[in-house]
Amino acid sequence: MRNIFILLLIPFNLFGWGKTGHRVVGEIAENNLTVEVREKVRDLLDGHSLANASTWADEMRSNPKYDEFAKWHYINLPIDKEYDEIEHTQENVVMIIDRAISILKSSSTDKDTKKFYLKYLIHMVGDLHQPLHTGREEDWGGNKIQVNFKGRKGAENWTNLHDLWDAGIIDDYKMSYTEYAVKLMDSKKLDFPQGNALEWSKESHSFVPKIYETTAGSYLSYDYVYEVLPIIDQRLFQAGIRLSTILNEIFS
Repeated sequence: MRNIFILLLIPFNLFGWGKTGHRVVGEIAENNLTVEVREKVRDLLDGHSLANASTWADEMRSNPKYDEFAKWHYINLPIDKEYDEIEHTQENVVMIIDRAISILKSSSTDKDTKKFYLKYLIHMVGDLHQPLHTGREEDWGGNKIQVNFKGRKGAENWTNLHDLWDAGIIDDYKMSYTEYAVKLMDSKKLDFPQGNALEWSKESHSFVPKIYETTAGSYLSYDYVYEVLPIIDQRLFQAGIRLSTILNEIFS
């Protein structure tokens, strides 16, 4: 019971895309690995796929031993400031992605350490592409902004803005992660730069001012989905392709 109580006190914005979203990123990445790299990655993950491993970092959130890694999942930014315009006094998703890549490239790193950082890298690349993982600290990246999603006006059909972007809109699409990944790979174009964690944070943060135009108590329905689903689709696709590029470079 004590552990459950502790969990309820943790800011929810440490959790990224829901399970479907993270698995979509993992599935897209795995489909774009070379055969050689796929075998090496699978071996390091004890036979598990990237999609399967993509949710591990969130699944560990109920284990108090992993509390120290809670802030790895996000970076809170003021709306009018970018990552490199403010001082950072604690670990965050941008730092951890860069650290994970460095550790995985090192020939002196032991297998267990590489496995740990590979699991976090798979997850963190997804997290950083969710715009509200660069949201404001004062509302926990939109977790304190309650909205009504596709319910009757006045009905008790409430969620929060962060969770809506994490999972609500994706789950409303009612596709399995494999179906969703195929849909994105069939429809999206590789017309974006690879970039790095700093640049991905700026991309995500560019969507934040518009997202925050949605105020607490807003009623959101099909018109909202029509407006933001293309952004979610693009961010998931970019995360998957960029993750595959990183892994192909590290393990080839």
